[in-house]
Amino acid sequence: MKLLRYGSVGSEKPGILDSSDRLRDLSDVIDDVSGDVLGAAGLRSLSTLNIDSLPIVNEGVRLGSPIASVGKIICVGLNYSDHAAESGMEIPEEPILFFKATTSIVGPNDNVVLPVGSSKVDWEVELGVVIGERASYVSESAAMEHVAGYCVVNDVSERAFQLERGGQWVKGKSCDSFAPLGPWLVTSDEIADPHNLSMTLDVNGRRFQNGSTSTMIFGVPFLVSYISQFMTLEPGDIISTGTPPGVGLGQNPPVYMKMDDVIELEIELLGRQRQNVIAHQGDSS
Repeated sequence: MKLLRYGSVGSEKPGILDSSDRLRDLSDVIDDVSGDVLGAAGLRSLSTLNIDSLPIVNEGVRLGSPIASVGKIICVGLNYSDHAAESGMEIPEEPILFFKATTSIVGPNDNVVLPVGSSKVDWEVELGVVIGERASYVSESAAMEHVAGYCVVNDVSERAFQLERGGQWVKGKSCDSFAPLGPWLVTSDEIADPHNLSMTLDVNGRRFQNGSTSTMIFGVPFLVSYISQFMTLEPGDIISTGTPPGVGLGQNPPVYMKMDDVIELEIELLGRQRQNVIAHQGDSS
């Protein structure tokens, strides 16, 4: 299944794609794509629906994040062997973990906003793992029982904030609009092997990232098990599993986002995102 959320910001409704990739409304079936809906029982219930009987949603509607009420986004740094080489860093012996603030979440085609004082805003196409069942101290062999599915993540990063301002990476990862998610959550039954998916990212039509999840150092079952040793994973939590080479920081000389750039990224079987880059418009408080 391909689950999603559509509508204006803050008023998104749950939806699902039918066999012809038409958007159908799920509002009369579930309240939102979150919580128990993401568990094994919830997904089994949805799988029995006659999707073609659900109301069709008009084309052109805005897509929001496919998961509501995300509790936390746990990111994995330097998890691709070819990206580690590009960055001139050693392959880590254990996963490098950091957080993105959930306030950075936007829809897959929403604008990326350049933060005030930014100068090195970068892109990273990543496989997002969506947790469906609560996970605490789970074994690697049982880890996949806790995964609802997958989505595309653009782990937008401000490298100066991340690497030159002291402290932890989270400062360069959590600005508003820095976590476009979607376009949809693809349930795990549709992805035979999450470790063999092609990944691309283009800036203004130029291909920068052209990789595959096959070069991940730590795979999905290991990551779910490993992270669950340090924190409880709840339904709707997202593990952003790292990026292949081709980020702006790795170019010679480095290339970073600027106003009016168009970012397009895609992961095989998981869909495509497109973002326009705009300047910050001032304090909205």
